[in-house]
Amino acid sequence: MKKEDHLLRIGVLGCGPIAQIAHFDSIRRARNADLYAICDRADDLRERMAAIHEPHVAYSDYDAMLADPQVEAVIVAVADQFHVALCEKALAAGKHVLVEKPMGVSVEECEQLRAVVAQSGRVLQVGYNKRFDPGLVFAHRFIQNEIGERMALKAWYCDSTYRYTMTDNLQILQMSSPQALRPEGNPKADKRRYFMLTHGSHLVDTARFLCGEIASVQGRLVEKFGAYCWFVAVEFADGGIGHLDLTVAVRGDWSEGFTVYGEKGSVNGKMFIPWFHKTAEVECFSVADGQYHRPLGEDAHSYKLQIEGFADTILNSAPQRGADADDGAAGVRVLVAIARSVEQGRPVRLDEVTGAV
Repeated sequence: MKKEDHLLRIGVLGCGPIAQIAHFDSIRRARNADLYAICDRADDLRERMAAIHEPHVAYSDYDAMLADPQVEAVIVAVADQFHVALCEKALAAGKHVLVEKPMGVSVEECEQLRAVVAQSGRVLQVGYNKRFDPGLVFAHRFIQNEIGERMALKAWYCDSTYRYTMTDNLQILQMSSPQALRPEGNPKADKRRYFMLTHGSHLVDTARFLCGEIASVQGRLVEKFGAYCWFVAVEFADGGIGHLDLTVAVRGDWSEGFTVYGEKGSVNGKMFIPWFHKTAEVECFSVADGQYHRPLGEDAHSYKLQIEGFADTILNSAPQRGADADDGAAGVRVLVAIARSVEQGRPVRLDEVTGAV
């Protein structure tokens, strides 16, 4: 692994699961980033992470890390309910921000953060790492350039009862601390809300990434034998239609993918659990040459690629490839619209929704 001469100095807020299994290692692997600082109020956890990942400095206080002039950007890797306030603090301190998905938990707080970002002159990127899956990037580019007018999308995200059999072997052994700061109550107790924020946010972002803005949704939900299944009819702003399937958890293998129909071609994609670091398998058919096109052998460490894209935007003024604040706010708006549609039993337009998931 060869590092570039100019590295983005990053501080990571939070030493919990997502930082341990994704962000620390990804920054260390990234060609243009340096794990300069870590921050967590839990002394035992912070000290263990510092011993393993060897940042230049470790902080127990977020304000102290933000006051460090050597920290150019921060990753906010804490509970969803804390995202917006901590992002605003970082932006006020002049830092660029990569915040884990979802950007927030309500329409109002996300719109507030979007306004703060616009005034700050700083980069905010939302951690939809799948936008950096080379297969998904290939499909996105093909849809934009080859298939002409889009007609329809089908996309699905079906978690599996057996998923942890795989991921527990793929991921590092995680460490925890009784000193860790957690939101009041148990965010995982409300399964509808938790699954929509955790898994639905990825599904919605994939749909928006491939086919553009969503204008309205109509959601249906069935709960049986401890499983949850949302079927969501989608109307895109360009007049296309879609169907989203979020199921947690199927009695079978993990299944995530998409199909897009267009005027001059079509796209089929199968995505994988990110810890396999395997690019999505996509087949893109073009009427122009009567052939299928697909990428092969790409680097698919999407969390590392996400960091590199973030750093390229800041260091080299490269176009922002990751989800920006507009994407983050729009994604949460879709999630809230789905929740309202299920509650009210009717279609819901995005421009009418308020409140939280």
